[in-house]
Amino acid sequence: MSATAWVVVVVLVAVGLWAVAVYNRLVQLRNRIANAFGQIDVQLKRRYDLIPNLVEVARGYLAHEAATLEAVIKARSQAQGAAAAVRAAPQSASAMGALAAAEGVLGGSLGRLMVVAESYPELKADATMQSLSEEITSTENRLGFARQAYNDQALEFNDAAAQFPDLIVARLLGFAPAPMLASTQSDEERAVPRVKF
Repeated sequence: MSATAWVVVVVLVAVGLWAVAVYNRLVQLRNRIANAFGQIDVQLKRRYDLIPNLVEVARGYLAHEAATLEAVIKARSQAQGAAAAVRAAPQSASAMGALAAAEGVLGGSLGRLMVVAESYPELKADATMQSLSEEITSTENRLGFARQAYNDQALEFNDAAAQFPDLIVARLLGFAPAPMLASTQSDEERAVPRVKF
């Protein structure tokens, strides 16, 4: 073989090794995103498990607030369905958006339940209700941290897959951008609340 042929072989081997290294890095980053969503999923499961207990404790005190309790139960069911859709297709931006929307509805209905519970001193004083409320608050905090970790991993993956020359491998091998989780979905949610006295 001539010197030119050797140079071509060496360049092809170097490009092949580079492509394999980029592919492996993108796979590793994609797996980190899946792991980060797994952490969110653990906290969502914890939250979904706590909600029926919270509703049952409140049900005895809030007999005439049935609509609030039913809204929480319905929102929980919809959020569970959306979480299952994301587990089935973790790279789907539409599934991730549906999960964020369902979680927003669930968070709102839980918030309304807590506000209603504040109006009932005997419910507010109930030890089980206090314990469940603390668990829900703790879980919400953990969810916030898990969502932040997910977005950090999605950003790292998206940055790696969008930068040249890794972009070439990402596009050729079908690495789609990872969807980010947004805490707010509309301009109304982003608006500064007005407080009137």
